Amino acid sequence: MTKLLLATNNKGKVREYQALLKGIPYEVVTLSECGITTEVDETGQTFEENAALKATTFAKESGLLTIGDDSGLEVDALGGEPGVRSHRYAGENATDANRNNFLLQKLKGVPEIKRTAYFRCVIAIARPGNKAELFSGECRGRITTAPRGTNGHGYDPVFYVPELGKTMAELTMEEKNKVSHRARAAEKALEALKRFQ
Repeated sequence: MTKLLLATNNKGKVREYQALLKGIPYEVVTLSECGITTEVDETGQTFEENAALKATTFAKESGLLTIGDDSGLEVDALGGEPGVRSHRYAGENATDANRNNFLLQKLKGVPEIKRTAYFRCVIAIARPGNKAELFSGECRGRITTAPRGTNGHGYDPVFYVPELGKTMAELTMEEKNKVSHRARAAEKALEALKRFQ
């Protein structure tokens, strides 16, 4: 069975991808399973650039078909922030809780109707030595005034999904994988993976 490398060390993302890619005709492997310790500096100005950078770098290093992504939160009232800086928004060594609190502080006093936001995900698939193919997905919602829920990772506890009446962190993995930005991008990527066989 062909190996497919997940270009992430984020355990939350690994769990999501293992669920999203279940049943595909590939053996999904992680960076740690392959003994890869290289860090990729996300120097791109867009999700597309960062996703492609990760996928092509790790495809070259591993010699494997590689799937990488970049994703983040874009808040309308903040002019699209944090965007590609989502992970570093509250500082280099910030925890998820620090990032959520920092975001909530920035939105202090902003009324609910103006707290609209969306999660964006761009998935890149690359073969060694080839240019990456890109697939994107998004999930619209709004930012709550306080974190809710213990599932998920990142900004999930403060991202409310109106169609489900819950934050991302209150959803089960099955529920999240029907509506999330990553699930929507992965659906398109899965179609492409059939061509890579």
